[in-house]
This record gives sequence, structure tokens and C-alpha cells, in this order.
Amino acid sequence: MKNWSELYRPEKIEDIVEQDEAVEKLKDYIDKFPSKKKAIILNGPPGVGKTTLVHAVANEMDSEIFELNASDLRNKSSMNEKLKPVLEQKPLFEKNKIILIDEVDGISGTDRGGVGELISLIDESKYPIVCTANDSWSQKLSPLRKKCEIVELKEISPSGIKKILIKILEKEKIKLNPSSINKISIKANGDLRSAINDLEAASKLGEDVVFEVDERNKKTDIFKTLRHIFQDKVDAEMLSSFDKVDMPLDEITLWIEENIPKVYSGKELVNACKRLCDADLFKGRIYKQQYWRFLVYENIFSSYGISEAKGEKEKKGFYKYTKPGRILKIWLSNQKYAKKKSIAIKYSQKTHVGYKRIMREWNEIRNILKNPAIQKQLKLDADEIGYVMKY
Repeated sequence: MKNWSELYRPEKIEDIVEQDEAVEKLKDYIDKFPSKKKAIILNGPPGVGKTTLVHAVANEMDSEIFELNASDLRNKSSMNEKLKPVLEQKPLFEKNKIILIDEVDGISGTDRGGVGELISLIDESKYPIVCTANDSWSQKLSPLRKKCEIVELKEISPSGIKKILIKILEKEKIKLNPSSINKISIKANGDLRSAINDLEAASKLGEDVVFEVDERNKKTDIFKTLRHIFQDKVDAEMLSSFDKVDMPLDEITLWIEENIPKVYSGKELVNACKRLCDADLFKGRIYKQQYWRFLVYENIFSSYGISEAKGEKEKKGFYKYTKPGRILKIWLSNQKYAKKKSIAIKYSQKTHVGYKRIMREWNEIRNILKNPAIQKQLKLDADEIGYVMKY
């Protein structure tokens, strides 16, 4: 027997909730293929209906759909074995054909050739290719994004989820405690599939019992957070933007500082930089005086303040966000130090001299380490030898 999330999966476009823009963009892409981009990526968090949307549009447009999961297409060889025949096979009954590649962010990057081969097959395809992704902005998908139109699916609002849950209960002829429905709708955090699964579990408890559900702590990446702050309309939700990012606020600040000039210009850039300075001012007070209550102000200026600096309008278009140069420099410095330390430890073990002294006297000892016989005796690897010869 099917669970409720499968049983009540929308089959028509009219049953898709709060994704009108995504529906229109997908239909437009299929209608005009291949005059536009050769492929499209539906991007959004789990449970918002990416795969369901493709099936609903295919039904309305009387199109045959071939569905493949990216877990079966991880590298070049599996891509050729499983995807290529589908692209070459003609559809049955003279229908149109749509190729659906689910969870494309599961394909391997350049190391195993998966993404590169997919791009080649997209160029050759005579049929529209629709991909879904939880995170299409990951670095390994950068080459693929250039070939695809990116369509963002948003999280479904609690009120939208509640309407669907009530319809399901009506069809099942089950009454549920109103508090349970409200809790499930709110704590789903936009994940409709999980909300329906929770509803099915709650339905077994009866009308008198309030179903307790844990809030889903959904994490998001820094790229999505930057797009939200820099490009979306400012709202109160901006204040919790950093709560879902698994990164210290100090590091987030470096990302913001690096990418502000890529999106803002003129007066809005000046305003954003002032807000960033205000955030830094409160950070200084926190560290100097240990006034941790000021953390809320640092957060306000870094999120809502910087978003508000651009005014009320959205900033549409694609902006390439990059990793902060300072973080890269710190990482490179740490890598160099790690090699230097590992060499010093090996030298210390052979000479019975403290490695800290070797680190202090590195400039003199480095000349000794350039001797191939010494390198062999210390069993230095290729990276360590390269470091000695270069630095």
C-alpha cells in the first residue's frame, strides 16, 4: 500500500502549490526547446515538489517522461551506459519526450568525468533535459550551470502546507486535532513531503491527541544565503538568515565583504559597506568588553541591514559569488606551515634537536635539506621536497 506522500502526489499542474513561476518557466523551456538553453535545473530544498512538478507538466503537455537518478550516473562510463541510449531512443506513440535527471548534484565532478560527460550529452540531445537539484550552486556543477537555465523552487509556506493537509484529511475522512495540523504545517519548514508523512503518523493517534513533531533543522549553504540577502526583497526573515548556515559569523562576514561589490554599486554599495562597518564595530565591542548581548546587533547589520541597503527592489540576474580571498590566503598559509612542520619533525627525530628550534632556524637548515641525500635519509615525500626547494 502506498504511503500518503505517494498517494496524494499531485498529477496536475493545478494541484501544484505556490510554484507558479517555476511552472511557467518549465513549460516555456519545453515549448521553445531547443531555442533556449539546452537543459534546465529545478533547484530547491528537499520536499518542495521538484520531481512532482516535472511529472505534472509532462502530463499536461502529453509528453513521455524518462526518469533517471543521478546516483546511477555518477561517472562517465555509467553516463554513456544508461543516459546515452535514452537520448537516442525515439519516444513511443509519437509523443514528445522529456528526460528527467533527478538529484543531479549527486553526479561526480571533474575527477570522474560525470559532469563533463553530461554536458556533452546535453549538447547532443534532441529532447529537453530537466534536472533537479537540492544545491545546483555547488562548485562541481559550475560547468553545468553555464549550459542550463536555473529555476528556483521556494519552500512552501505553512498556510500552503496546511491547506493541502486539510484536503488529505477530508479525502481520508479522518479528523485530527487542529493543534496537530498547525504544528506539522509550521515545523515542516517548507518541506511538504515530510509534512504529509507526519500527518499520516498523526492520523493514527486520533482526534484527541496532540501530535508532537520536532522542527526540521534545515541547513543551507553560504551561496544561497548570500543570494537571499543581496538579491531578495528585504523582510524580517533576513534576521535568521545565518541560523541555517553551518559557519561562524566571522567567516560569514568575510564572504559578505568579498561579494558585496559583485552585486551592489553606487549609493547602495556605500550604504552596505557602512552597515558592514557597524557590524564590525559591535564585533569589536564583543571581543574587547565581552558584551555578548551585542551579538544580536552584529547579526542585524550583517543580514537585514545589508539587504536593506539596496532598497526594496529585488536584484534579478545571475551573480557569481566567490570564496573570500583572505580565507584562501589563510588556507594556503596553513598548508605551507603544515609541510614545514612535518619536515621539521622528521629532521628533529634524526638529529635529536627540538622541532621548534628547527622552525626558528629554518633559513639556515633549509640549505641542508636541499641535499638529495638528506632528503632520502629523512624520507621526505614529493610535496615536502617541493616545499624545501621552493621556500
